[in-house]
Amino acid sequence: MKIDKIQALRGPNIWSVQRKKLIQMRLDLEEMEQFPTNKIEGFRERIEAMFPTMIEHRCSEGCRGGFFSRVERGTWMGHVIEHIALEIQTLAGMETGFGRTRETKTPGIYNVVFSYTEENVGMFAAESAVAIAEALIAGTPYDYEADIQKMREIRERVRLGPSTGSIVEEAVARDIPWIRLGTNSLVQLGYGVNQMRFQATITCKTSNIAVDIACNKEETKRMLGNASIPVASGGICVDEEDLDAVIRKIGFPIVIKPLDGNHGKGASINVKNREDAVAGLAYAKNYSRRVIVEKFITGFDFRVLIIDNKLVAAAKREPAHVKGNGTNTIQELIDETNKDPRRGYGHENVLTQIDVDRDTTDLLEKLGYTLETVPKKEEVVYLKSTANLSTGGTSVDVTDMMHPENIFLCERISRVIGLDVCGVDIMAENLTQPLKENGGCILEVNAAPGFRMHLAPSEGLPRNVAAPVIDMLYPQGKPSRIPIIAVTGTNGKTTTTRLLAHIVKNNGYRVGFTTSDGIYVQNHLMEKGDTTGPISAEYILKDPTVEFAVLETARGGILRAGLGFSRCDIGIITNIQEDHLGLADIHTLDDLARVKATVVKSIKKDGWAVLNAEDEYCMKIANDLSCNIAYFSLDENNATALRLAKEGKIVAVYENGFITIKKGEWKIRVEKATHVPLTLGGKARFMIANVLAATLAAYLQGFKTEDISLSLQTFVPSAAQTPGRMNIFDFNKFKVLIDFAHNPSGYRGIEEYLESVSATKKIGIIAGVGDRRDEDIKECAKIAGRMFDHIIIRQEKHLRGRTEEEINGLILAGIAESGRNVTTEIITAEVEALKHAMDNAEDGSFITALSDVIDNAIETVQDYLDKENEESKA
Repeated sequence: MKIDKIQALRGPNIWSVQRKKLIQMRLDLEEMEQFPTNKIEGFRERIEAMFPTMIEHRCSEGCRGGFFSRVERGTWMGHVIEHIALEIQTLAGMETGFGRTRETKTPGIYNVVFSYTEENVGMFAAESAVAIAEALIAGTPYDYEADIQKMREIRERVRLGPSTGSIVEEAVARDIPWIRLGTNSLVQLGYGVNQMRFQATITCKTSNIAVDIACNKEETKRMLGNASIPVASGGICVDEEDLDAVIRKIGFPIVIKPLDGNHGKGASINVKNREDAVAGLAYAKNYSRRVIVEKFITGFDFRVLIIDNKLVAAAKREPAHVKGNGTNTIQELIDETNKDPRRGYGHENVLTQIDVDRDTTDLLEKLGYTLETVPKKEEVVYLKSTANLSTGGTSVDVTDMMHPENIFLCERISRVIGLDVCGVDIMAENLTQPLKENGGCILEVNAAPGFRMHLAPSEGLPRNVAAPVIDMLYPQGKPSRIPIIAVTGTNGKTTTTRLLAHIVKNNGYRVGFTTSDGIYVQNHLMEKGDTTGPISAEYILKDPTVEFAVLETARGGILRAGLGFSRCDIGIITNIQEDHLGLADIHTLDDLARVKATVVKSIKKDGWAVLNAEDEYCMKIANDLSCNIAYFSLDENNATALRLAKEGKIVAVYENGFITIKKGEWKIRVEKATHVPLTLGGKARFMIANVLAATLAAYLQGFKTEDISLSLQTFVPSAAQTPGRMNIFDFNKFKVLIDFAHNPSGYRGIEEYLESVSATKKIGIIAGVGDRRDEDIKECAKIAGRMFDHIIIRQEKHLRGRTEEEINGLILAGIAESGRNVTTEIITAEVEALKHAMDNAEDGSFITALSDVIDNAIETVQDYLDKENEESKA
């Protein structure tokens, strides 16, 4: 078997618009296509022995053990690999269960699709599943446990931490979209101007000054002390002389920790003599030049969490430890403790496994112990100097036990320091009494406190501490999204997108839009190129200035990674015509319709799909939608449009020369087509179709018809406004039209327009694209033969696996099929072809360049026009 390609789908996709995180592996079974599982001796027994937990895979049988039944009867290896990939992720602590395996149009090649929780883990699982399957086929041993451990390690390296993850989960539960910014814990919630950001538990509302204060333990103590809040006595040391002075002042036992430390790094607790104090000072100075020395306070370690100045949780923490039984060594006790099913690798479970490190050996050394020491029965041996859960500590929820005075004290501390998310560390016998009564004190105040101990305490009630963070960032009534209109289809996407963006901008919104020629914010070109995929959509949604997004969405991006947004308000399908067929397993118009349908299937429930009533594939898609649907048609008397209007559906039609919106018996004439520059005086019917789609979408968005009308009148097609879309250049003796038409449907649109053009000679400059089907290349050439008197064939780019001679042969054959006596010549370079056509144009000629390299064509023609204008002035 051979893996041809593995890709991660991150948004709504052709397999599922709900399950956005899928791995798609293109797998060539090679000789295994001839060997379903029932023809592989012993396969069922081997896979069941390796993965007995697969008994829970119901598969299409819909019952426990269903997958094993399929294996027994015979199923192909792609299906088996799908289930293995799901199972090994689950065994690695990432339970996930959606999968699909479908054979492509090429026999023996399958798309194996399965869900993932962490993308890098999913990619690894795809490769591992194939290797495991090959071992099962051959009956050779395979250490899949090593792969599972590798997957855990990948997860811990790339996953969001427990705190960050909990906030994201709460946001998702509230239907707030999120984007991970980079590979760390920096996350954006919401889109555009409505975004909020956070990293770990630092939010965009967190004060820099407050963080600086919290990170400076000396300044924190001073401020708290000045506010009459109990703190441990002590001082700052940089050398042994300072250390001796502080010890003389406060006496033993003491705590030594770095002034700028965190997570307990470099700390030494319950230090009882000068020798250990000097060693502790040196240890702490590995992390900070200045070291804080405080009186060691006896009692329990508590963490109190305050969010938006309100207490939300409190936990008692205990460092990692073992309890002696008089028989086992400390190492044996650690091993036994780590068998607790609640303990796992990294953050996968409620508790973390206890690892032996320098902190552990130092603590044991102070007791005169080693890992081979056998502690007395009931003796508690602490293995870490701090109570962090990430080092194996435990936590007990005590939120409901806090005395009201201690609640008041902690909430006051958050205001004194100025933190919106604040962790207060307290040492006291308990929190049921006021600290002033039991002698407890504040040890430190933490910015970015961890949430794990509250989310999943080892004892007590779990607290959803992420909820108040979201309450703070998105109070009741504050939106998290911006309006999104997504435009897809075969032809007309870019023009429709640009026209819609113009309408939106004229209605007072700061609009961001993506097209096949670039990313724009308020008409400012931000990135040049074909930007119709998910990365470009995300670019717009990340922009904090954008109030409204209009996103051209092409098939390539959908197939490659899914959509770049979780859902849209309005989705438009302009048409579904022959284009790019034969690529990426898209062979028929039904296949293409399935891809385009991803956009309209992602529309929110009360949103609108805008579909072409004259397109049979659009009408098929309509049957599978759960959102509102509106239609547009160039023909007012189109039977489908008439029926839909009669049924009360909203329909935009080209009626009596007007762009008109109909519903039932009433109609609104928005604007006369001849007043809309984009339609070229009403002659470019395919442009009228684009105007209908954009007008209908704008109307459904809630814009007033008079504002839409004004925008239609002021959107002037040009090389700057709509590059490569019906750009006409007027020379003294001839005209040049440049258009991006590159498929039969686009060519037919140009043909219809040219029928209204009077010219002494119509000259066409055309090319074939190598990855198109033979019949598509020939059909374009046949249409060219019908509409041009002379054709220049050029071929500079996009050979894509073919030879120039092969493509030109198909073009000449297509021209011959037109039945007209058309003259031809071949000039390979596009720029040279254009120059040749203009240099030799007769009076009254009309040159049409159907170009897939728009910039070069426009630049060349504009240079010629500028030169002519300069000469006429001279």
